[in-house]
Amino acid sequence: MAVYVVRIWVPDRPGALGAVASRIGAVRGDLIGIEILERGAGRAIDELVVELPQADLLDLMINEVNQVDGVDVEDVRLVPGPVGDPRLDALGTAARLVETPNPSDLLRTLVVDAVKDFEADWAVVVGPDAPQPLATVGALPPEAWVFAFVKGARVSVAGGAGGAAPADVAWADLSAASLVVVLGRDGRPFRTRERLQLAGLARIADTRWTELVARSAPAALGPQTPAPVVTDRGAAAAVPPGQSSAGLPAGSPRMAVVDGVALP
Repeated sequence: MAVYVVRIWVPDRPGALGAVASRIGAVRGDLIGIEILERGAGRAIDELVVELPQADLLDLMINEVNQVDGVDVEDVRLVPGPVGDPRLDALGTAARLVETPNPSDLLRTLVVDAVKDFEADWAVVVGPDAPQPLATVGALPPEAWVFAFVKGARVSVAGGAGGAAPADVAWADLSAASLVVVLGRDGRPFRTRERLQLAGLARIADTRWTELVARSAPAALGPQTPAPVVTDRGAAAAVPPGQSSAGLPAGSPRMAVVDGVALP
């Protein structure tokens, strides 16, 4: 058996998804999971988890699905291991975030789990004015690009320009911590449900950050205290004196936004 995740564009009307399921069944495929990622303008973007008895049936299945009126296959990828449940995975990430014992572990958990949950190629937490990323996983774009992107996206949102992110980059604010988490993956756009999920995880991490800071001794929170920087190899660096433990100077703007969408 081979399992694939198939991302499709489908007309947002009754019966359209059923027609797709029928075509999958016609090639002896089993539809074992469905997620609606986005809806609008009369179309929906869905991710289907399909089990095929033989891998060589994949091209035939794609051709069959494309024959359904108004349906287009955007992306197909093999599931290399056990099939997970995205909703349970998100709950597991939330639980690990609230269980973290210190800010370093919190940021590390956020980027590691985000890469896994969103099948991203890289993830990073930055302070817009910090000298370097505070936590990273994967092969990042050049740091100068990351910081320029964060600053540009925030300025765009503040100026009312809306979503400034490329389709294959997603970001969300940790407003209390004055930090931003950014994800990227090559060639596969982030859709509305994924961006909202990232915003939710960022809010959980932000709340936990506030709790951890409140419990810390005042001396550990002073501007002269280096803030830990965590990478995928566990390396650490210090933020220069005069900046907060989040890596930002006092008075930095704090906005609850994700990719141009204001959050309550």
